[in-house]
Amino acid sequence: MAEPDATVEELMTTPVETVPADATLAAAARTLDAEGIGSLIVGEDRVRGIVTESDVVAAVGEELDPTTPVTEHMTDPVVTIRRGNTIQAAAERMGHNGVKKLPIVEEGSAVGIITTTDLALHLPDLRVNMAHQAEPEIRDGEFE
Repeated sequence: MAEPDATVEELMTTPVETVPADATLAAAARTLDAEGIGSLIVGEDRVRGIVTESDVVAAVGEELDPTTPVTEHMTDPVVTIRRGNTIQAAAERMGHNGVKKLPIVEEGSAVGIITTTDLALHLPDLRVNMAHQAEPEIRDGEFE
């Protein structure tokens, strides 16, 4: 299904759910729940940040006022990628930056999103395509 050089455009979820910068944590929580998703892009025209389920849970744990604007608890700047980049590049960018959600941007606006779940669902396909590659020789004592 997904080739090693497949692009994020082939795997990304669209449309991207967004909230305005003045949205509250309570509104974000309701949207996350209603849509069954794990993150929202903050900024309807340009990506200003990202707020995740984890951010909302942390805010509840800190007993923040539910009317607190999402901008006070979002991640900013946002790690992003372009639609023409490979899935492999997306996985590397996620790993390098410690993020689970990667918005795909075009001219500053989110046009899609790819998540670690998306990658995991396609890893078996990528593994099968790589199965023909020879394993490196392992010397005695090199075990995991």
